Amino acid sequence: MERTKLLLGAAALGLVGNAHAEYALNLTRGVTQLSRDIYDLHMYILWVCVAIGVIVYGLLTYSVLHHRKSKGVVPATFHENTKLEVVWTVIPFLILLAMAVPATKVMIEAYDTSASDMTVKVTGYQWKWRYTYLDDGIDFFSTLDAKSNEARQLGSKINPETVEHYLLNVDHPLVVPVNKKIRFVFTAADVIHSWWVPALGWKKDTIPGFVTEAWARIDEPGVYRGQCAELCGRDHGFMPIVVEAKSEADYQAWLATQKAQTTAKADEAVTAASKSFTLPELMAKGEAVYNANCAACHQANGEGIPGNFPAIKGSPVALGPIDEHLSIVAKGKGAMMPGFSKTLDKVDIAAVVTYQRNGFGNDKGDLLQPSQVPSEN
Repeated sequence: MERTKLLLGAAALGLVGNAHAEYALNLTRGVTQLSRDIYDLHMYILWVCVAIGVIVYGLLTYSVLHHRKSKGVVPATFHENTKLEVVWTVIPFLILLAMAVPATKVMIEAYDTSASDMTVKVTGYQWKWRYTYLDDGIDFFSTLDAKSNEARQLGSKINPETVEHYLLNVDHPLVVPVNKKIRFVFTAADVIHSWWVPALGWKKDTIPGFVTEAWARIDEPGVYRGQCAELCGRDHGFMPIVVEAKSEADYQAWLATQKAQTTAKADEAVTAASKSFTLPELMAKGEAVYNANCAACHQANGEGIPGNFPAIKGSPVALGPIDEHLSIVAKGKGAMMPGFSKTLDKVDIAAVVTYQRNGFGNDKGDLLQPSQVPSEN
């Protein structure tokens, strides 16, 4: 459904030739027991409201048709009826009670994160997600996949319909086991985001300085997609969520691989941070970092979008003092550009600064080594 909305928007801009609407009239049942309980509660309350509407409007219609002045009906003159008032007080009370009990039961279930089998910390960034497996020491960022990122850029001339799961795919999905109670803790590093995967049956805001909780037990292996559901800035529409549920055996194999990769990356990062890179090495690395993090605003050719995003080509920042350039990349500038010190390592920051200063015809000739990037950035 979300993909359909995105394609409709693209069609309005003339990016695709045809748009296909989806006519969903109700909630969908999810892949967790909690989501099904929420769905069942929704349907129960809906039919209670339908029944009340039929009775109330049925009586109103009957009264209008059969007690109208043209039929010579004489209005009643009584002012109160104790028995009737008791009845129409007690009946609504019983109806509310009948709705409150199951609703309270589901609410208590939804907020009960006790006895969980594992905990995943979800941190929202402008504009990506960070997943930390608190029990296993695994930590990684999840960002929009490269194909969607390329297709969404102005002037890409790529038909979004040719990109599988356009704007709903990521480079690193959140992988979890099935039939395990997963406790999620949510926070944010900058502004309010909202983590929403419809198949799980709920969404949760991620708020800077606060920690909120939710949980899920996924019944079936599969891939479940969602999006940020809180307007969080320029790239709000480009931070999808992908949850991949695996069998226990497959999850344990993935976990072992991730632990090995995490250890290797940590060792590599320590080594790389003290290594001196050549200009060609930094340029090659910087181009990849730029395309993944900078090109959407400053464009692949470095010319930016006049009036919106400044150019890198011929920029006074890229041609000015390197320390000032580094500071802007690391700390950000204003509300439009987030700092990258929390989402990129020293090597990536050094590489992208070097690439910006020597690419797009800037040809400064200088380069920034990872060891020159302050740790406090």
